[in-house]
Amino acid sequence: MGNRGRKSNKHSIKQHAGFLGDQEKLEEVFQKILKIYVGKLYARLPKGGTGIVAAATGTDGQIRTSDRDERIICYIVNTAEYCHQTAGELAENVAKMINPQFADKVDMSEVQDEFSAVITKALMTLVHGLETKFDGEMIAMTRVPWATIESVGDQSEYVNGISSILSSSIPVLGSLLSPTYFQYFLDKLAASLGPRFYLNIYKCKHISETGAQQMLLDTQAVKTILLDIPTLGKQSTGAASYSKFVSREMSKAEALLKVILSPVDSVANTYRALLPEGTPLEFQRILDLKGLKKADQQAILEDFNKHAPAIKHPTVTPTVAPPAATASIQIAPIPTPAVSITPSMAALTGALTNREDVLARAAALGRGAATTGFKRFLALTEAAKDRKDGPFRKLFNP
Repeated sequence: MGNRGRKSNKHSIKQHAGFLGDQEKLEEVFQKILKIYVGKLYARLPKGGTGIVAAATGTDGQIRTSDRDERIICYIVNTAEYCHQTAGELAENVAKMINPQFADKVDMSEVQDEFSAVITKALMTLVHGLETKFDGEMIAMTRVPWATIESVGDQSEYVNGISSILSSSIPVLGSLLSPTYFQYFLDKLAASLGPRFYLNIYKCKHISETGAQQMLLDTQAVKTILLDIPTLGKQSTGAASYSKFVSREMSKAEALLKVILSPVDSVANTYRALLPEGTPLEFQRILDLKGLKKADQQAILEDFNKHAPAIKHPTVTPTVAPPAATASIQIAPIPTPAVSITPSMAALTGALTNREDVLARAAALGRGAATTGFKRFLALTEAAKDRKDGPFRKLFNP
């Protein structure tokens, strides 16, 4: 807050203190005024769709924000932050000017909490507004004819749409929000888009092998776009933790596509290895995406249900290095007890070896070593390295 603001506050307090006979009520007056202002800030936030029309069109609760709305929301965040700080300073100044016996009772924390709530609500409104902007791209993704794609090319048009939306909004938000609030916004946005993209894959129809390869390329492109958001907003605070979070969330979509790419005879093992927390219902949906008929799915599902519990890694006791021996003390080596291999342990070892084999095969799918289609995919990536521009090159050379 500037000196002019502080002087204005003190002048206002002195002026009101002169008018009020009961000086201890001065705090109540300011609290009442500030709470009214809280309501004014809430009223300026864009609202979600309501009513019969919104319910009928599936837009009930959806928040639509224009570029102007996004700027206003940022101004509301900054105003609420200023008021939060000012309320604390008001409490200090009021305590100095009223009767000392009432000074300890001056407390503006309730009003400050309300301004904090305004900030949170405003930032979540920004997130929901961007989520709504992505609706068209998510629908477009499900309408791509993934079953009939003949070759892998550059990133799909819906990916370009996602990039365009973020390129329009993020620089403005980064310039108007403080690093703390911009980071909060980014974390919430990533927590929304990552899982949403993953679930959107399940909404697609039949996905062929080439279609899955193209979608895997698109997924990597979307991940790159999301990772570039801090740079786009010209804010680097918390970028490392944000990047780690985005990579973790988008890796789930990559794993799902690698399962879809796996051969039918190993799809169950690949699913358990790459998506150990997956459900039988999701696995059945994957079989649908692969284009398997219900009759062909039956045997696979029966085998999957027999081995439903995911393989868990055994607990390994960490090896603690002994302290270094000194000249006067010698540390005797601790004998290692002989370990007998029981049938159950042998089975577990075999299971883990099988899991490692599945993971290696799945990784090969991601690298493009399994199919002719992926050889084409690799050829495109190599060609992209020699290009000086274009979205495909940016994907592999960020």
